[in-house]
Parts: sequence; C-alpha cells; structure tokens
Amino acid sequence: MVCLGNICRSPTAEGVLRTIAAREFPGLAVEVDSAGTANYHVGEPPDRRTVAAARRRGYDIASLRARQVRAADFAEFDYLLAMDRANLAEIEQLAPERSAAQIGLFLDFAPACGSDVVPDPYYAGHEEFERVVDLCEAGARGLLLALAAGEKKVRAP
Repeated sequence: MVCLGNICRSPTAEGVLRTIAAREFPGLAVEVDSAGTANYHVGEPPDRRTVAAARRRGYDIASLRARQVRAADFAEFDYLLAMDRANLAEIEQLAPERSAAQIGLFLDFAPACGSDVVPDPYYAGHEEFERVVDLCEAGARGLLLALAAGEKKVRAP
C-alpha cells in the first residue's frame, strides 16, 4: 500500500487489509506492508487522526512506522498499490525494468465504491479520515476477493 508520506492513507490500508484478511479470509496467506513515495515522515507513527479513525472502526495501526518505498519492494511484494494517481506515477517510475510486481491503484479492486483514489485527508477534517477507512475497507475486501479467486492482474485504470 503506497501513499505520499505513509502516515495517513497507506497505513490505514495496511491495517484494514491485515485485519480483514485475518478475520474474513483466514485461509488466505497475505503479507501486507505500506510505504510512502516521499521521505517526509520516515520513522514516525501514523497521524493521530488516522490512528483515531482506524481505532473507532476496530483497526489498531498505532504501532506502524512510516518508511519510504525501496527498490527491494518490487521484488518482495506481488503488488504495489497506490492510493492515488500521483503516487501511482511515482512507483511506476521507481519500478526496476524487470519487476514482476503488479503496480496499480488500490481502489481498482473496488470499482463500486464511487472513487478510483483514496483522497489525502491530511489537510481535511474528521470526516475525510473516516472516508479513508471506508474506502480502505472496500479496497481491502475487493483485493482479498480477487486473491481468493486466483486473480493475478491488477485491473486496468
């Protein structure tokens, strides 16, 4: 899961995906991580508003720490899923030539959610942090259903 600073959207997506996978898809082995395309917040915990919104919905992300996308991610993970188009473009540029990782938008797995991007709530109010959790739940369930069905490709944007 990839966003800009790895303190709002992508840690929410990581925590939501990990929790829903364990609770609703216990037979599906998934490894989940998140990162940012920028290094603004490396080593910091998620934004307090992000932690609070996730906690209200039963997701504990307080122990996560921000990191930046690294070259090894393209070999270690099958999917690098961006929260928005700007971060998608960044990870496409960072991808090594022969990377087998599928790169796409997280919400390509939730076409019925009404958005193709998870908007950055950093400069917004409480309701935007709640919306991020809603969108991450939709994306997580869609991705997990696709993985459970054996789908290998990211849907085209």
